[in-house]
Amino acid sequence: MVNRLPTNSNNLDDWFPRDEQPDEVLAGGEDTVGYSKRLGVVVGGSLSKGLDVKLDRDTEIEDLAVGRYVVIRGKHKRFFCMITDVVLDSTNPAIRSDPPDLSDPFLRDIYIGTAAFGTIHVSPMLSIAEEDNEPKPVKTIPGHFMPVEIADAMDVNDVFGAEDHTHFNVGTPLELDNTQVNLDLKRLVERSSGVFGKSGTGKSFLTRILLAGLIQREMAVNLIFDMHNDYGWEVSDERGPKAKGLRQLFPSKVSIFTLDEESSRRRMAKYDYVVTLGYDEIEPEDLAMLKTTMNLSDGMIDAAYASRKRWGNEWIMRLLEATGEELDNFVETSNVSNASLTALARRLERFERFEFLRKDGALGDSVLKILEYIEQRKTVVLEFGRYGSALEAYILVANYLTRRIHETYVKRVEQSLGDPSLQPPPLLITIEEAHKFLDPLIARQTIFGTIARELRKYNVTLLIVDQRPSGIDEEVMSQIGTRVTALLDNERDIAAVLMGISGAGGLREVLARLDTKQQAIIMGHAVPMPVVVKTRPYDLEFYRSIGYVGEEDLASAAQEARRRLGNGNKRKIE
Repeated sequence: MVNRLPTNSNNLDDWFPRDEQPDEVLAGGEDTVGYSKRLGVVVGGSLSKGLDVKLDRDTEIEDLAVGRYVVIRGKHKRFFCMITDVVLDSTNPAIRSDPPDLSDPFLRDIYIGTAAFGTIHVSPMLSIAEEDNEPKPVKTIPGHFMPVEIADAMDVNDVFGAEDHTHFNVGTPLELDNTQVNLDLKRLVERSSGVFGKSGTGKSFLTRILLAGLIQREMAVNLIFDMHNDYGWEVSDERGPKAKGLRQLFPSKVSIFTLDEESSRRRMAKYDYVVTLGYDEIEPEDLAMLKTTMNLSDGMIDAAYASRKRWGNEWIMRLLEATGEELDNFVETSNVSNASLTALARRLERFERFEFLRKDGALGDSVLKILEYIEQRKTVVLEFGRYGSALEAYILVANYLTRRIHETYVKRVEQSLGDPSLQPPPLLITIEEAHKFLDPLIARQTIFGTIARELRKYNVTLLIVDQRPSGIDEEVMSQIGTRVTALLDNERDIAAVLMGISGAGGLREVLARLDTKQQAIIMGHAVPMPVVVKTRPYDLEFYRSIGYVGEEDLASAAQEARRRLGNGNKRKIE
């Protein structure tokens, strides 16, 4: 191991001639040769509120940003910390009201670092003891005047480990482009997870990166309700070129189902199955999820249950076709009001816009077909086509399919208690606009709220994608194990994402100051500590890293084969 700089020196000049110092260190950049750039020393603080660090006079405060990692080297432990605030301070309050004239460089050198200096506030996240080198939750703090250094690649790797079958590279820490943050995919699917961020921050691209890792490493089978056709075949990148969907990256592991066959053909998306639903398959429980979206009153929901009880599976068609006399007779023989029954019939007329809903019954059993693909461990992406803009259609279909798939999983898992071979594969269900499914008014009665609270009891978890986490029920949010969060600027949304996270006070400033693109903070079950990452570009290099072989790769391989063949023939002739 390369020795680090002695901790009792503030300056590299004390140890090396200037012309022998590494260029990266002289420039204040990444340390690639094993030395760490010292920032200052600990001067105060506490475990609960964080530590104050007085910066050395030669530390440039403008180079420090919230979210960056530092290491404090105590007597027996390394403390891995995150910068949560940057402060200008002074020893004399009079300096604030009567600043000195610093046009003279000599006076400036006297004041800077002595009477006026910079401090940073850091939150301890993990500690690594010398004897076992194992990251553990921090339970104490370093003493006064312990040296503070910028974390280097070795420090980051000690915490996040190396990439392997379980750990997947999702990006790089701030200012450390030559190392990477590896997400534990096995822990990611052990509990429900969430991807959050305001509109335009790249949530869909970030979600695709996570899903690609799960598919490549075969950690779980995925059912993706693709509201805006972002995951299946291809999607237009805001920068111009089209990005490849999961089906193109994993043709043998991903299948596309579609609600809108015409849209799929127009986009030349290679789909495997067209999903249709029959009116006779919809139950009152499916309507309960649409209570807010379709403005259904409690009386209308009661009318739906009463209609189902009277007319059986044909209740929707009978209600839509009922005459005034039939409705009056219904009202006289039940506890349902005429106003509720009539209003419900008007609301149900909206379903006639959706061609995938068929009055004469579905063309096939979509639930059984999805389960068949899941059993083969194939990810299913359900594209909504033009129906993605109709929130009622998205919620109706996602709820309908998920309720029935979950019922099957419950039966299979209970049967597997006596025969482990019957246990179904782990299933991760991805939903967008999650707050519509997990609103506090309905979350406790919906299948998605049930799945989030079950903590993979029946081998099913959620990946929720949303721009309004404050609209999700607090109990459900508390069960979200891993939270991948891009920029949020609404205080309520920030508070919702940080709920239940240790050290949330310091992370609030970090979260509010993320870049608008390609930056996220990852917190929770799948990482040993909160981490700000510059996310991986979703580009050709990423495609190749997960095993994709495209036309350009085949052409290059063919050219190389021809070159080798030509060299071989040449040697034969000689």
